[in-house]
Amino acid sequence: MNLRCDLHSHSTVSDGTLTPTELIMRAHENEVELFALTDHDATEGLHEAASAASKVGMKFVPGIELSVTWSHQTIHIVGLGINPDDTVLNQGLKGLRDFREERGAKIAHKLEKAGFENALEGARKYSNGEILSRTHFAQYIVEQGKARDVRQVFKRYLVNGKPGYVSGQWASLEDALSWIHGAGGLAVIAHPARYKISATRLRQLIAEFKELGGLGFEAISGSHSPDEEQRMTQLAKQFELYISKGSDFHSPENIYRELGAMQDVQPGSVPLWHSTEWKDRIGDIS
Repeated sequence: MNLRCDLHSHSTVSDGTLTPTELIMRAHENEVELFALTDHDATEGLHEAASAASKVGMKFVPGIELSVTWSHQTIHIVGLGINPDDTVLNQGLKGLRDFREERGAKIAHKLEKAGFENALEGARKYSNGEILSRTHFAQYIVEQGKARDVRQVFKRYLVNGKPGYVSGQWASLEDALSWIHGAGGLAVIAHPARYKISATRLRQLIAEFKELGGLGFEAISGSHSPDEEQRMTQLAKQFELYISKGSDFHSPENIYRELGAMQDVQPGSVPLWHSTEWKDRIGDIS
């Protein structure tokens, strides 16, 4: 039985535009039955989201999306069912957020050279103070009338080879999975079709991820096309990973897909929430 679920979303705690409570209410209105908040490198919204979900009778999973550097490539690992108060996890998050601040200052400097004055102050207007994201710089640039939306800003200014791009070293894959597992969670490779790496390197990533105890593969993602979802589902089967799905929702204005509006897990694939590991660590969703 498929479930209307969404296991990847963002709030104002990271680079979303809805508060955790507003996000829960939108998911509830969309009849989402199982929901996870997975802010970038931050857990501060999880208690609020859990409380809001309880009030509307929605099954809620506390989560996070960790920034990882693997083979000189930035990838994202989602942790589901984590304890947001875990000491080791939060020590790791502090390091990631310190790096975000350093990177933000460098991005601002490069954008100012490209003609954007007060870029750091402009970006901070869109951040609630928990983390500083490239999305906050993108929102500022849209405000300046230099692009029609956030996606266009990334393409013009913030990706590799563009004026505001800054590289850096995030967590290692080993550390990210260690933090997630130590906090009682299950690890998932987020939106795998989005990474600009060869099929061979993607397989290498999956193999390392699985060797470190990773279980989930976000084959069904708001940023995947139907063909990509089909290919990623087949890849998950080959590596015997469980299927996860999530919209990667950030805001009503810049949307990949609406909360909960993803296709069902294909027959023959095992959803992560049906796994023994999920039932043992997170609980039975039936």
